[in-house]
Amino acid sequence: MPQDVKKQPGPKTLGLIAGMGYLPMAVAGEARQQGYRVFAVGLEPVVNEELRDYVDEFTIVNVAKLGTLIKTLKGAGLTEAVMAGKVPKSLLYKNKTMPDMKAVAFLLKLKNNNDDSILKALVEEFAAEGITMLNITDFTSGMLTPVGLLTKKGLSKDEQKDIDFGFPLAKEIGRLDIGQTIVVKGRAVMAVEAIEGTDMAILRGGELAVSGAIVIKTSKPAQDKRFDYPAVGLDTITAMKAVKARVLAIEAGHTLIVQKDAVIKEAQLAGISIIGVKY
Repeated sequence: MPQDVKKQPGPKTLGLIAGMGYLPMAVAGEARQQGYRVFAVGLEPVVNEELRDYVDEFTIVNVAKLGTLIKTLKGAGLTEAVMAGKVPKSLLYKNKTMPDMKAVAFLLKLKNNNDDSILKALVEEFAAEGITMLNITDFTSGMLTPVGLLTKKGLSKDEQKDIDFGFPLAKEIGRLDIGQTIVVKGRAVMAVEAIEGTDMAILRGGELAVSGAIVIKTSKPAQDKRFDYPAVGLDTITAMKAVKARVLAIEAGHTLIVQKDAVIKEAQLAGISIIGVKY
């Protein structure tokens, strides 16, 4: 009689909860290189639907439908997932999404609507459903910011003074869970990122600075690697170009540069310096 042949298990499937931008695509690419199948759930209305070309399976769920999101992940048999891409908290206040009953119950349990409060509670909600959220840094090894100048053009003494002035302040607003970015010029704060997000803060602060603004982005002192990990990308450079900002100073080892080569190229063409700061 022929011997029984054991069926070999297929690749493990990773759930990808995808928000805005290119970061979900980059995460999907690295996860697949690691041997995962990627089942992506794009959050409507912010996900870039081009993500479907980077994953094995793709579906869309409205960002306010927490019950549907959990059912979708569990229905796919997922036990591990990762969150990538910003989901603007301002959606809560624009009345453009109608939460389902699961989301309403979830929001009512929160002590406040700070980013960390929402996201930590969300991770606990997934864990209660048998879904473990993994660190995004497990799938972004090539994106972490190195120490030092990444562009050809260096910094003036005044620009370095602005970075030295601004970095402790940026870390403090992170500690307070206000934001991760500030815009400074002449040792004065032009803008602090809040609910509007990084790009809008750059535009607001850069306009007040007129030109030559320094954009500083850091991680939070107790940064959770499972969510809201600080990242910059081409949109960051586009916003800086619009207001003639001069320097992007980002925390080395704790901030992601999405599409790093393209970001550095665009920055150099615009006369913007990028520097990774060890803090």
